[in-house]
Amino acid sequence: MQKNVLKANLLLLLAAWVWGFAFVAQKVGSEYVGAFTFNGIRFALGSLTLLPVLLYFNTKARREPDYVKPGSPIKGGLVAGVIIFIANTFQQVGMSYTSAGNAAFITAMYIVLVPIIGIMLKHKISLSNWAGVAFAVAGLYFITIKGGFTEINYGDILQVFCALFFAAHIVLIDHLVKRVDGLQLSLVQFMTCSVLSLICAFSFENVTLIAVMQGALPILYGGVCSVGIAYTLQVVGQKNAKASHAALIMSLEAVFGAIGGLLILNENLGGRGYLGCALMLAGILISQYPNIKKMKQAA
Repeated sequence: MQKNVLKANLLLLLAAWVWGFAFVAQKVGSEYVGAFTFNGIRFALGSLTLLPVLLYFNTKARREPDYVKPGSPIKGGLVAGVIIFIANTFQQVGMSYTSAGNAAFITAMYIVLVPIIGIMLKHKISLSNWAGVAFAVAGLYFITIKGGFTEINYGDILQVFCALFFAAHIVLIDHLVKRVDGLQLSLVQFMTCSVLSLICAFSFENVTLIAVMQGALPILYGGVCSVGIAYTLQVVGQKNAKASHAALIMSLEAVFGAIGGLLILNENLGGRGYLGCALMLAGILISQYPNIKKMKQAA
């Protein structure tokens, strides 16, 4: 059991790494296409990337003697797709009205909102997890907030809603992956988000083939890696990980985003940024201490 938990956490960590570097792709891609266009195409690419993987594993599973047909992912996938569509829309639109630092900090507050939602759903949240959240929030502050944080504007309010919907998505996935096939669930939510984004893109944005071709590389990374791979890693990983732990691990995307900015965009973190990374890593280790201890005892 503990080995499954560790494997799940590693998958979530890998998802956070992919999402972190996706910030670079999104920043570059936004120079060529609008938010709805970028999200619509990348989630469509994510769906196409996942399709052959889904067919392979479903065929393999049916050959197993103890195969049990999973529940339908349609209803849950549609709800999950709507939620990530709303969350990504709030994030992209809000970026036009607030600083990147404020947006990153507020969005990543889903690591606090997930345990709070968990309490409302009568989930048990350990003291070590709360301690880990405290360290992670402190780390996020040092990474993202370079100046004062004394007022909230329109863009900040949109980021608050973004964080709330991302938290709701994590809790929903935690509920659904125990009941339906994770890959099927991913495909339905990707397609839902893509269709909704493309409808908005053709309704509110000027979509041109030239612009899409110019932003092809970041769009491909956003679609194949950020959506097709990372969101699927989230769904598979959360099958054996608590939602509160998953939120904390996936919040490391802020650290990996900072590393990506340093390596690709030459953005120096500075002393505050590196301190923030250290605090976030400490938060992850503290939150996972009970699982690590149990694994040592079992060994």
